[in-house]
Order: sequence, then structure tokens, then C-alpha cells
Amino acid sequence: MSYADRLENVAVLGAAGKMGSGITLLTAMEMADLKLEAGPAAKDYVLNAIDVSSKGLSGLLQYLRDQVLRAAEKKLVGLRKAYESRADLVENEDIVRQYVEDVLSIVRPTTNIEAAYDASIVFEAVSENPELKVKLLSQIRANNTRNALFLTNTSSIPISELNEKVKLDGRIIGFHFYNPPAVQKLVELIRAEATIPDLADFAGQFAKKLRKTVVPSHDVAGFIGNGHFMRDGLYAIAEVERLAPGMDFVDAVYVVNKISQDFLIRPMGIFQLVDYVGVDVCRYILHVMNARLPGGKLHSPLLDKMVALGVLGGQFADGSQKDGFLKYEKGRPAGVYDLEKKAYVPVAEIAARRDAQLGPSPNLMKPWKQVIGLADKPAFLDGYFKQLKEMATPGTELARSYGRTSKEIGLGLVKDGVAARNEDVNTVLLTGFYHAYGPINAYFD
Repeated sequence: MSYADRLENVAVLGAAGKMGSGITLLTAMEMADLKLEAGPAAKDYVLNAIDVSSKGLSGLLQYLRDQVLRAAEKKLVGLRKAYESRADLVENEDIVRQYVEDVLSIVRPTTNIEAAYDASIVFEAVSENPELKVKLLSQIRANNTRNALFLTNTSSIPISELNEKVKLDGRIIGFHFYNPPAVQKLVELIRAEATIPDLADFAGQFAKKLRKTVVPSHDVAGFIGNGHFMRDGLYAIAEVERLAPGMDFVDAVYVVNKISQDFLIRPMGIFQLVDYVGVDVCRYILHVMNARLPGGKLHSPLLDKMVALGVLGGQFADGSQKDGFLKYEKGRPAGVYDLEKKAYVPVAEIAARRDAQLGPSPNLMKPWKQVIGLADKPAFLDGYFKQLKEMATPGTELARSYGRTSKEIGLGLVKDGVAARNEDVNTVLLTGFYHAYGPINAYFD
């Protein structure tokens, strides 16, 4: 079956969710583009957008309309050529409107999983719950009429495990989009040992058509992205616990968050990133990884306590940040959660106590947003980290320790066979996490 034939009937599970909505958008646009390329001879394309929430599916349609409109305006030159045989489409507005309708006409929102029974391709983007994934995929596998290929967006569950439990005979591959899928360029591609070549070829073609940066990861729980992020987060928590006897818990969280963001030039501090993903989500991913990897060390009692208190982080439907380790005002950290008082302590109050004690930062320091846009970024980073290495303040010492640990985590992923190369680890952190530099570097030798 050809690439285009495979995409004639597609199902997306969890289509109204944060990840599923982006996958639905990208896939529907690709299907519409294929239909336009085929011209009058084109077959019908159907994307079954499946979700348990009717309200979520209603919101999905509005999201798709808004996003396809923006995409159409950016690709107007190509669309004008695609519609050149349509004499009724003269003005730009007409072409854009037609493309939006063509994409939306492909999407069939439904709460019925039975819609996936006729699909040739099934994208799975439900919550990161192994039992739920196995249940849904097994139901589709048992009833599907087309020997469907399955692409799962899991960020932590081994693909071989899903393949064996669902009895898919290699018709499954890990296709891990990063959030949000419509914007993020990175895809982690994870083949199980049994994944069939036809599926691997299709996944590669699909990623190429979407203009994604593909990094292969070996089929080890957590893969490269969460393999690094989860361990990075656990190190940050360990640093808080190490520092806490000498300062308040909220002060330790503030210090480690500041070091990881400002001194290490990251887009956000580590606890802000945990909040963005969700405290409960991070805890669950660690649970999944811990049960599937040797050692039993991927666990945090602090995250257990935060979840038990209902301090979960995550995002509201409009994408704004929910409070977690940190309290947010206008999208910026404004407080740190005090476990004993069960209330947030203002960041300004903590900063007044701790910034001076951390000592001065290197005078070359710039915010992450400025650094990523520098034409001479490598030279800047060399100079900045040379300064950081030469200074002996509490802040720079914490930063060096954090940087060395991050590097060790990255090297460990290569040593353990999760990543094939140092460059793959760096690409994931640069592209998927927007870091200004990869963790495997010479800055912390």
C-alpha cells in the first residue's frame, strides 16, 4: 500500500487532547494536501477524530479552524497553484477559505472508538497510561478490517511492551511528538525490535512531509527526552533536599530553579518545566520508567506529597499555566509553594533573602531569549561558561554541579544504549526542550 493510500482513512485516539489536537491538525492538513495533489482523481480522505469528550471535540473543531486559517495564509503561494484550475477562486481570501473548508471536511469528530475499525493508520495520543493504551489498541486490533498500522505518541512506555500485549505483530512504532505538535519540530522515532519495515518507512515519510526533525531512540522506557528530563528533575529535587537543612524549603526551590534557568541559560527553570508538564504527569512518567528499568531509583517522595496535596501544575484549556511548585501571575513565577503552610510565598520575598547569598553571576550572562538569537552563539557560550568556570561563588558552584550532572545524564543515555550518539541527546534537548546548547559539551569538563 502506498503512502497516500495509507492516509485515506486515519483515526486519532485522544484527538481533543493537548497532543491529539495537534496531531489531528497536522494529519488532516497532510491528507488535504495529498487530495489536492491528486486532483480530480483523488479518493475521499477521512480522519476520524476520536475522543471521550464531546465538549472537547467541539473545541477541537474551533482549534482546527483557527490553526488551518493561519497555516493557509502562510502557504498561500502553494495553495494558489494547487487551486489554479478553480476559476471561482480568485481572491486570496477565497483560496484561504476553501482550504480551511477542505481540511475540515476531512475530519469526522466522534466519541465512538468503532470509527477506528476501518482505519489504515491509527495515531494513539491518549493519556500516558499503559493499561488504557493496551485496552484501546487491543479493541481496535481485534475489530479492525484493514490490518492497520499503529503510531503511538507515548513518551515513556516501551514500544515492544505495547506490541506484545496488544499482539500487533510489529505493526506499531513510537512516534513521539513534542508539545505542541503543530509548532515543535522534534519527533522521537522509536522502533521496537519487531516493528515491520513498511511501518518504519511510512513513519519516516510522514515525518519528512511534516518537516520534522527526527531523532531515533532505542526502545528503552523514557526514551531520550524523558530519559534526560526525569533524571534532571530528580537531581534538582535532590539538590533542594540537600540545601533545605540550611534554608527554608521554598528558598531551596527558588535557588535551584534560578540556577537552572539563569545561570545555565535555559528557557525556564527546572521546577517551572515540571509545572508546565504537570507535577502529576511527571510523577506518573517516573512510575512507568521505574517499573521498567533496573535500579528502582526513579521515584520522588516530594512529588508524591505534592500530588497528595493537589498541587498539580499543568495547563488550563487556553494554554495558561496552572500553579504547581510555583505560583504564576501573567505567565511568570510569582511564588513558591510552602508544603507546611500550604500556601505560596512571594518570589520577591525569597529573592530578597537569597540573591545576594548566591553571589554575582558572570557579567556576560544574558537571558535565554537573547542567547538563542545570537549570530555568534557558540562564541558567546564559550566565553560565558569560561567565566562561570573561573568564578567561585555559591551560585556558580551550584551551576557547575548542575551542568556536570546534566552532562553525566546525557552520557549515560548513550552508554546505556538509549541514544546512539551524543549528538542525538543534544538534538533532543536543543530542539524538543529549546535549550541553548546540548547537555553533552565541554563547558563542564
